[in-house]
Amino acid sequence: MRSSILKSLKPDIIVDMLDMAVAFENWNKVLETTDVLYQCAQCIYEEQMERQDKGGSKLHLCTERPLVYYIGWSHMMRGMAYQKLGQIDQARAYIRQYAALGCMEGMDEAEMEVVQEFKRKAEIHRYALEIETGQVELLEGYVNLLLEYPEERLSGLKVVTEAAVRHGWRIDFIIQMLEEKVDGSGVRRDSLNNDDMYYYCYQRALYERGMDRAQEAVEFILKAMCVANRLGMERHMIKCTAVLESLRKIATEEQIGRYRVFLEGIK
Repeated sequence: MRSSILKSLKPDIIVDMLDMAVAFENWNKVLETTDVLYQCAQCIYEEQMERQDKGGSKLHLCTERPLVYYIGWSHMMRGMAYQKLGQIDQARAYIRQYAALGCMEGMDEAEMEVVQEFKRKAEIHRYALEIETGQVELLEGYVNLLLEYPEERLSGLKVVTEAAVRHGWRIDFIIQMLEEKVDGSGVRRDSLNNDDMYYYCYQRALYERGMDRAQEAVEFILKAMCVANRLGMERHMIKCTAVLESLRKIATEEQIGRYRVFLEGIK
């Protein structure tokens, strides 16, 4: 893409476009948009370096965040997209990229704080990626990391539960411990404003079904449906309904009654 076009783009607008592609789980669009974001940020960075080499002042940016954020975010989202597409080696490569943002030149204190945040995220995401591929031996290290960073616990709970479903692990103790820590962090399990909560509840329903605890599975799929409805995640309602229908014959009458009331409320 021509530098003249890149200079006319607004990184924050590209980030919004990227968030939309992620919300719709359009991973090829995510890859396309991350490429534009990276090129835009890199173009600005190169112009900054050129100005500094010539003795000029640092380029003033009309952006919501420091420049290094957009470079790190493009790498992180690209890594996530490759992970979702099952291209694990590429995902690992981009995790390494945003773990090493400190090699950029001319950063101030605010930018170095962003670098450290991405380095922390890279460590957490590296664990999550390997656990999702089946490396159960890394669970202890991952859980210890989640205990260190409360804001990552809900997302981590989703990761370990999804991995347990995929690989047939029985990890009741780990799930219970992380749930208690999430509650202790002030993030309620029945929160209605967090998409991580939806994904956790959905995967937890599958986990409980796999453990032959049907009524517990129904409770979690009802929670998932409620969160999905509040967040406007209509396409996920179909998935939830399919899971609940698979459990209908062994759900209690009271649970089916709540399910009917819920469906009537969204018509």
